[in-house]
Amino acid sequence: MTIPIRKIMVSSALPYANGSIHMGHLVEYLQSDIWARFQKQRGHQCTYVCAADAHGTPIMIKARQQGVSPEELVTRVAAEQHEDLKAFGVAFDNFHTTDSEECRQIVYRIYHELKKAGYIYTKVIEQAYDEQENMFLPDRFVRGTCPRCKSEDQYGDACESCGATYSPNDLIEPISVLSETRPVWKDSEHYFFRLSKFADRLRGWMESAQLHPHITSKLEEWFTAGLQDWDISRDAPYFGFKIPDTDDKYFYVWLDAPIGYLASFMNLCARREDLDFDAYWNADSANEVYHFIGKDIVYFHTLFWPAVLDGAGFRTPTSVFAHGFLTVNGKKMSKSRGTFINARTYLDNLNPSHLRYYYAAKLGAGMDDIDLNLDDFIARVNSDLIGKLVNIASRCAGFISKRFDSNLSATLENETLFAEFSAESETIADHYEKREYSKAMRIVMASADKANRYIESKKPWLMIKDESRAEEVQAVCTQGLNLFRTLMIYLTPVLPAMASDVQKLFREDPWNWAQASTPLLGRRINRYEPLLTRVEASQVERMVEQSKDTVEIADDADESNTISIDDFMKIDLRVARITHAQAVDGADKLLQLTLDLGDETRSVFAGIKAAYKAEDLVGRHVVAVANLAPRKMRFGVSEGMVLASGPGGSDIFLLSVDDGATPGMRVK
Repeated sequence: MTIPIRKIMVSSALPYANGSIHMGHLVEYLQSDIWARFQKQRGHQCTYVCAADAHGTPIMIKARQQGVSPEELVTRVAAEQHEDLKAFGVAFDNFHTTDSEECRQIVYRIYHELKKAGYIYTKVIEQAYDEQENMFLPDRFVRGTCPRCKSEDQYGDACESCGATYSPNDLIEPISVLSETRPVWKDSEHYFFRLSKFADRLRGWMESAQLHPHITSKLEEWFTAGLQDWDISRDAPYFGFKIPDTDDKYFYVWLDAPIGYLASFMNLCARREDLDFDAYWNADSANEVYHFIGKDIVYFHTLFWPAVLDGAGFRTPTSVFAHGFLTVNGKKMSKSRGTFINARTYLDNLNPSHLRYYYAAKLGAGMDDIDLNLDDFIARVNSDLIGKLVNIASRCAGFISKRFDSNLSATLENETLFAEFSAESETIADHYEKREYSKAMRIVMASADKANRYIESKKPWLMIKDESRAEEVQAVCTQGLNLFRTLMIYLTPVLPAMASDVQKLFREDPWNWAQASTPLLGRRINRYEPLLTRVEASQVERMVEQSKDTVEIADDADESNTISIDDFMKIDLRVARITHAQAVDGADKLLQLTLDLGDETRSVFAGIKAAYKAEDLVGRHVVAVANLAPRKMRFGVSEGMVLASGPGGSDIFLLSVDDGATPGMRVK
């Protein structure tokens, strides 16, 4: 069967160059690596690129904390990230950086094209400013309560709970993450991209891209709400590319980050004669471009990115594929439980092939989260890879080496059975193409069961005792090894390291997909060497212990709606009498309360201004948390907390105490 050769460019979302690769990141890199490897094995020209996401305020601040330049930080962290990914078998054709000359050139080219077409304009906006740090704050450096669903501790640009998008000044009780103070709002001229002009064109792209229904339904929400023009600038100080003809304005990192895909590809094209940048990125290109991303950045990749490309005269992506998040043992990754596992910690304890297979066995085409259940991980890897797959080769190869001088027989013992394995080729290929890896793994392991039942039925270990049946034993073991070889060809995108070892066993060059349907007969093979070892529970336990951060005990507080009675008993609740109350200058919602706790007084800031007048609170008895650590705020230090309930705004109700209570009395 002749398959037309496709020309494909694949990218993974760029790892941000300020931290280590962890198990959650690996979901994406392994998903995209498997797909790119599959395309290459099918004979297509598939180019897989990535880069370090090198710009933005977090990079700048972390570099300052470490006493190095942002460039030095990016170079070091990106190299570490790339090494970890390579150790997991992630085979980029090029890994570059957004802090590169290629990226700068394309950013400026796109900006000038958008400006020339009338898609860029400026306007003065109010920007969050940290007076203590003397800098404007990026959206994600402001946190507060979501204005729509009232979820606390949300970023300044979007709510992780309800998906709402907004600006930092829409947040309830916004706080700078740098200084823990409330930001002020200052006027600043910013550059905007007219995203609102692209609704019709984006709808057309959505249809041609055949996006997953989970993505299109989310896009419809944004279209219904109305597309908002996009602020593509940031104020100095900022690590990034300066906007032309300005002194203190820089391109927002989310403008140049996806341009990093193009920059990495351009960098590679300069070194490869078989690749031409324009042939992939001109507006009329017939070649294919796919982006693999996490569901948390769908907004940027399916609205801003195709609109920017279209407006600047480039082609838009063929499609965008989004995956869900990773949980470990059914919960968010946790440092205190040891389930926030860095890639390097895993590599220090376990074989990366184990994780590649486990993720593949879980991954589908949608955005559902996947769970790394560590007990299931041990059981599934040992059962599928060792008990089923490797078991086929280990049972057959020894006989071929010891009794038949490592020669395979010239014929198969059961051609019909081999044909059944061969017939699965296009079904498995279709699952890979559609990123339904879990379905492909189920077929492969069902076939491995079938191969083991075949060997069990023949019992070559008993047949070999009868010298007259030696030729039959050779044919049976040749059959078993060919079934194993076919399965390994199907698994090559998932288990490339093991596939390479199996190719050495059979004395073969790297396989193409079609070879799964042609048996290997009448050939000499090498002596069998163990291909993969079992996962031991002790290895996983050691990895978890090494991942625990005992300092960050509070980590679990964000992941559960319950606390233990021991935790509750640590809270020192006291009766407090409000002796003074006043509004706080510059704060919309705060009152400053002076509390009498019997043997001392405390100053507390409470966000209850919309519900209570200051003068009405004096003399009132309330319940206060007396052992809460002081919190430094812009307006002063808050030395405790008064308890209240309600949804917020004017509907806040202080927890009161009968007037006969004595200040300082413990609340039971």
